[in-house]
Amino acid sequence: MSKTTTPPSSKGPSKKRIILFKGISIVLVPLLILLLLELFLRIFNYGNNYSLFIEYKGDKDYLVFNPDASKKFFTEQQIATKGNSEIFKKKKENNTIRIFVLGESTTIGYPYFHNGSFHRWLQYRLIHAYPDKNFEIINLSLTAVNSYTVLNFAKEVVNYKPDAVLIYTGHNEFYGALGAASTQTLGSNRHIINFILSLRDLKLAQLVINFYADIKNSFGTSGLKPGGDRMQLMVAKQEIPYRSNLYEKGVIQFRDNMDQIMNLFSKRHIPLFVSNLISNEKDLKPFISFKPDSIKSPGFKINFALGEKAFTKNDLNSAETYFKKSGQLYSLNALCNYYLGQLAGKQGNFAQAKKYFLKAKDLDGLRFRAPEQFNEILSGLCNKYPETHLVDTRAAFENNANHHIIGDELTVDHVHPDLMGYAIMSDVFYEAMKKYQVVPATNGNDMTFKQLLQKMPKNMVDSLAGIYRVLNLKKRWPYNDPHALDPVKIESKEETLAYKLVFQNIRWDNIMNDLYGYYLNSHELLKARNVLESLSLEYPADPNLYERIGMLSGELRDDESTVFYFKKSFNLAPTFNKARYLFVNYLKMDKPDDAITYIDYAISNNSSGLNLAPVKNNTEQIIQLQKQYLRDTTNVPVLLQIANSWSGIGNKDGAVKYAQKVLKADPKNKLALLLLTQNK
Repeated sequence: MSKTTTPPSSKGPSKKRIILFKGISIVLVPLLILLLLELFLRIFNYGNNYSLFIEYKGDKDYLVFNPDASKKFFTEQQIATKGNSEIFKKKKENNTIRIFVLGESTTIGYPYFHNGSFHRWLQYRLIHAYPDKNFEIINLSLTAVNSYTVLNFAKEVVNYKPDAVLIYTGHNEFYGALGAASTQTLGSNRHIINFILSLRDLKLAQLVINFYADIKNSFGTSGLKPGGDRMQLMVAKQEIPYRSNLYEKGVIQFRDNMDQIMNLFSKRHIPLFVSNLISNEKDLKPFISFKPDSIKSPGFKINFALGEKAFTKNDLNSAETYFKKSGQLYSLNALCNYYLGQLAGKQGNFAQAKKYFLKAKDLDGLRFRAPEQFNEILSGLCNKYPETHLVDTRAAFENNANHHIIGDELTVDHVHPDLMGYAIMSDVFYEAMKKYQVVPATNGNDMTFKQLLQKMPKNMVDSLAGIYRVLNLKKRWPYNDPHALDPVKIESKEETLAYKLVFQNIRWDNIMNDLYGYYLNSHELLKARNVLESLSLEYPADPNLYERIGMLSGELRDDESTVFYFKKSFNLAPTFNKARYLFVNYLKMDKPDDAITYIDYAISNNSSGLNLAPVKNNTEQIIQLQKQYLRDTTNVPVLLQIANSWSGIGNKDGAVKYAQKVLKADPKNKLALLLLTQNK
């Protein structure tokens, strides 16, 4: 019998498998092509790097705010704004308190910037109140942005070990980049906007966006209107009625973004300090006031016109009658409420005046000032999250304003504080951080607010530059004052430099160096030192600046400032000469305990060949004698020994100080009298 075998099956893959393979190929092949294209674009560094921080070119151990980070939020990148360049260590050191600041134009310090901003007032106060701490205060604020930018920056900030984050934002919610009524928009759906923002990190997405922008520009269909400055270019829709659909979109956008920001920091247990918002209520007329339908409210126009006429003639009683009648006919006119506020203030009814002013602000159709609803949102959200604290800047401004109504005495325009306003703002944040123990107790070494106002290194150029910027702003839309710049006179050196800074775009540090040289040549040493202190706040990692300030302080016989700045310079870049300067000054100030550290360093790094052993021996002896004297303040022989020891190392001031203490207890002491004679 023969065996039969079954031939191998020639049946191919099933139709289902073929369809599956084709489907996978249809999906995977395009994805692979896109991936390869993305890698290709990255290899050739196409487009922008939108990372929040980049390596600092001056020192690879530091990071700095990426100047291109803002471009992610602007559809027209030629009007994207840039912020500060404040460096911080890649690896956070143990003795460092790191604070990030997030927000918009007020937060970056417009119109002064640099040392006019609240965070610089805060920085100066912190480094003097806590001289043994290292503070990194990094301001990531930008002009013309809003809570979308703050939220996206916050998502990266959490990864850089902040000890606290400070936020002031809300005024740009309608017209800032991606705002509800901005030309720089990606729609009104938050989820879609945030998704598109995440896609913009891809080089491929940037290629598509740039290609689309080139096509638009070639056909003259750019979203930007011809002419105008950035403020005007950002506004897509000027008229936004109170409680309208567009108004509510801005409110929802602000509330949801701020909620997400606070939730993000709360989950990471990072202390968050969020300020409420201030604006000029009393001294700024509403930009846009909506009028009622003349058919429905025919009497409004007549009564309002009569009210304005009477107000101009200072006929206040008639003006009040007409404006109240107008308000009864139509209560939603911003300017009518503003006039009623002015009238109530003139009559001394300031509580009523404030209500009218706030209503006028909320009804203003051009929404450059945040509505009161935003402050209510911030207050509610801060109560919702642990470790999130409301900073009541609003109350602080009201306490310092005439009749508790914020106006021109603390602001320079519609929303931006003046120098005193920024100082007040810094004070509220400072006290909040102390209250919630971001910084430790000062043990009596605190710098008071009054001392801050006296010592903060302000200079005339920065102050004038702020004034010039505001006047230039008021010449343009929406103020449209053609004579705004008429008061500007360019006569003094400070006025000339301020003019160059604002209108000729000369770099700020170059202007400061020019100002420093001018003061130095004029032998105005205190003003020269203030300029160097301003530069040191801008460049806190520069040891040479601190050394120069220390030297000037020595010439000014300001011992405390001398050792403060030499110590900061020494901590960044220790040298024998700095150590010698420090221990000599500490000994002169009768602080041998502080001097001994620097004596030891000088001995270990003695590049001069000086014999410092006797100095160390005498210093150690004085330290022991002072401890002995503290146990018995009637011990005259100990005082004499201290005086002799100071005299032995050439410290005449110390010898005289303790000889006088001896003579106070024993007026005829011959040794003390001899020491006084020898150390005159």
